Amino acid sequence: MFFDMMRDPASLVLCAIALAGCSGLPGLVFRDGTLGQRLAAVAALTSSLLALPSLLYLLLGGGEASFLLNWNLPFGPCEVALDPLSLFFLIPIFLVFPAGSLYALGYWPTASHSSQRSVTFFYGILACAMALVVVARNGALFMMSWEIMALSGYFLLVAEHREAEVRSAGTVYLVASHLGGAALLLLFASLFMITGGFGFPPAGSLAVGAGLAGTLFLLALAGFGSKAGLMPLHLWLPSAHANAPSHVSAVLSGVMLKVGIYGVLRVISFFPERPLWWGAVLTAAGLTSAVMGICVASAQKDIKRLLAYSSIENLGIICAGIGMFLVGQGTGNQRLAFLGLAGALFHVLNHAIFKPLLFFCAGSVMHAAGTRDLDRMGGLARRLPYTAFFTLCGAIAICGLPPFNGFASEMLLYLGFFGEARAGQPFVALGAPVLALVGGVAVIAFVKLYGIAFLGAPRTAEAAGAHEATGTMLAPMALLASLALVGGLFPQLFLALVRPAIRGFSPDLAHAAVLPIAPLWFALAGGSVICLAALLFLFLHLKTRGSAVSAPTWGCGYLRPSPRIQYTGSSFGALFSSLSGSLIRTRITMGAVTGLTPAAVRLSYHPEETLLHRVVLPVLNVVGVGCAFVRRLQHGEVQIYILYIFVTLMLLLLWVQ
Repeated sequence: MFFDMMRDPASLVLCAIALAGCSGLPGLVFRDGTLGQRLAAVAALTSSLLALPSLLYLLLGGGEASFLLNWNLPFGPCEVALDPLSLFFLIPIFLVFPAGSLYALGYWPTASHSSQRSVTFFYGILACAMALVVVARNGALFMMSWEIMALSGYFLLVAEHREAEVRSAGTVYLVASHLGGAALLLLFASLFMITGGFGFPPAGSLAVGAGLAGTLFLLALAGFGSKAGLMPLHLWLPSAHANAPSHVSAVLSGVMLKVGIYGVLRVISFFPERPLWWGAVLTAAGLTSAVMGICVASAQKDIKRLLAYSSIENLGIICAGIGMFLVGQGTGNQRLAFLGLAGALFHVLNHAIFKPLLFFCAGSVMHAAGTRDLDRMGGLARRLPYTAFFTLCGAIAICGLPPFNGFASEMLLYLGFFGEARAGQPFVALGAPVLALVGGVAVIAFVKLYGIAFLGAPRTAEAAGAHEATGTMLAPMALLASLALVGGLFPQLFLALVRPAIRGFSPDLAHAAVLPIAPLWFALAGGSVICLAALLFLFLHLKTRGSAVSAPTWGCGYLRPSPRIQYTGSSFGALFSSLSGSLIRTRITMGAVTGLTPAAVRLSYHPEETLLHRVVLPVLNVVGVGCAFVRRLQHGEVQIYILYIFVTLMLLLLWVQ
């Protein structure tokens, strides 16, 4: 029986989920932390080798599976199922999780970090919990997995809890996670009242009134949108991704944000009719998040905060694609619906490739230069040539430029927006210039990131002494960069995974699942770009060979040029930051200059998001004052606690009477 189960692809997927959850246990058992970390990496790679072939087999072969466990909890049977949508969202989990485990061997070793054991343990728990969220078909099991996912993410985030900034980021993350979880509790409680059970309604079976359906949709958008980082529900995201270890940030951004997108799609699938305003809300929210996210990202000088805000941009693009799908369905435009859903799901897969790649590259840069501040880097391309190349690949992909995969998925959304200029919903065409604006600002942001970090001269001694990452760190980067290139040159390979998910989610789009552009076009266009870049490189290399000399950079008239006269990240983006002043402000701190011969003073500047620091934090401070007053009731005297209980019981008895 055991061997028969092992021949079942669905059973292998469940075994892989369990193995991922147990991957960190050896680190808690063995005294040698290095051995435990290596065994965890082996377990993560093994779970990926079990899961990915099985997922591809089931997804491409149209297979589905369902498992029922009669537990003793009063929530109905525990059901897990593998349908095309779940199979599709499991792929990023088992792609990024083992890559991060391998990366951590060089980036977060036991010898340098006392928190390695807990990070390795909760890293596997996080992957397992995300997978359980995706396969759960019972509201109680879903919420249990959701809370485990949130708590394991918290413990990973506060790995360096001795720093005040890390503790603050963890607190904000925990509060935001539980506020989103409260919205989901209301959602599943409402579903229980409607259906009489915690089991998920079958697709298209939840026929309720328009008002109740709208309420359920808004609860799902609040709960899942908070996890996906949609503005203005994103407040936990920048600080969490910036302060977590880089391989954890890669999973949080590349995978966990997509779990929020999965939740929105799963709830939408319950309803047979989806009002047109749902699509309008998602499209508007997505485009707003994309524009605001990348504008704030362009002003950042912290390399990981820049990447975190760009995740808000990309999740906004995905949300806009889902909104386009709903608008197409609501107006009977099957082509628009297909392009929106295909573009959104394709971008889910693409973002799960190039964003972890960029976080891995950022970790390599931080590992070498000892800082997250772009203004303290410079000249790293010569010292970290492989990291510089992989960062360039990721930057091109995230900007939506050929020949990498970001271009292919955004092209589908452009086709949908532009196509509507000639159709019955011309207002949808307004999304095209917004998406173009987002792409243009993304180019500014990542030209700044790459140019300031890798080009020019080193600005600090640490940057001058930087060294290349280890092989265990470079291997995941190389894998993800290769996948990003393959997805751009041959998008039909990735779309082969998207089409079954589309057919499973919306069977009426099966006949519309035709790529509007011939796949050969992408290969030719991308190949031409690669050839032109190679020819230009060879031309410049041959032209300067033998004639190049080393000399100090011209200092614009200064007799002793210094790296300090180079552009910094803040000065490079100063013009655009001034144009987006309503979204971002710069806090400048400078010491006093006194006397005829003043001593050196320190000047620092830090970009701050206006919404967070002008609106949300003041409100939270007021709430904190109120909570501090209520906390006086918690004084540790057992007798008074018993009195509280007695008074509460008496009030309840009076209320019942």
